[in-house]
Amino acid sequence: MKAAPSPFRDRVLPVLTVLLAILVIWHVFVVYLNAPFVRDQAARANEEITFSQVVERTFAQERPILPAPHQIVAELWDTVFNKAITSKRSLVYHAWITLSATLAGFAMGTVLGIVLAIAIVHNRAMDKSLMPWVIASQTIPILAIAPMIIVVLNSIGISGLLPKALISTYLSFFPVVVGMVKGLRSPDILLLDLMHTYNASPSQTFWKLRWPASMPYLFTSLKVAIAISLVGAIVGELPTGAVAGLGARLLSGSYYGQTIQIWAALFMAAGLAALLVSIVGMAHTRVLARMGVKP
Repeated sequence: MKAAPSPFRDRVLPVLTVLLAILVIWHVFVVYLNAPFVRDQAARANEEITFSQVVERTFAQERPILPAPHQIVAELWDTVFNKAITSKRSLVYHAWITLSATLAGFAMGTVLGIVLAIAIVHNRAMDKSLMPWVIASQTIPILAIAPMIIVVLNSIGISGLLPKALISTYLSFFPVVVGMVKGLRSPDILLLDLMHTYNASPSQTFWKLRWPASMPYLFTSLKVAIAISLVGAIVGELPTGAVAGLGARLLSGSYYGQTIQIWAALFMAAGLAALLVSIVGMAHTRVLARMGVKP
């Protein structure tokens, strides 16, 4: 007989198993990477230490090569809950700075992507001329173009939020364009012929057929776009020597060898990305439910 479905066995247990495996591997590498420094310190102090002492000290280094998970959790707790959100030592403060640029770039990238997709679908000349350039734009490494954007904008007196938002826009518009082009072209030819039989205008065909059909593709693209917008905002903070934002935390941590600070900022960025993707996913579910479609 087929076993009855179990949410714990089917969903929770696989995640816990993978998480446990990651933690085990992480702890092994903490010992492996940090042990040479511990042994070097002991040799300089003419101290003989056992393997258990080496392991213990690798998990308590102030500036480890690879911090232990409990050190990252402690840093996150301290900088998220024990610091005022207006303090420049608070990760909440830095996350908000990065989030503002992320959302601005995501909004601009979404609008740009949808407009370009509509133009490509409805105009053959735009399809043949514009789509190759859209694809070619993504072959330029963002680490190469980000400093150029920031330097050019700073030279004309534009700084702060807008340069970072434009970098996020540059990254986020591409998945929206590709997804929306696919979505707007997804209606079956029979449905398009039916609209033509009903003497529907191009705008009626768009709003009553093409646009609803593109919704699943749009929201799938938005999940990618919102995550990559966050990456763009962080990258935009790196070449400017910014004093605020998750990119600034990464930069200052690399300057002073604060690996725990770096990893805490990375985990904060990952959590922020997961939250943003989840919000887009919930919006996706609600929109499809309103349309009477199961996601």
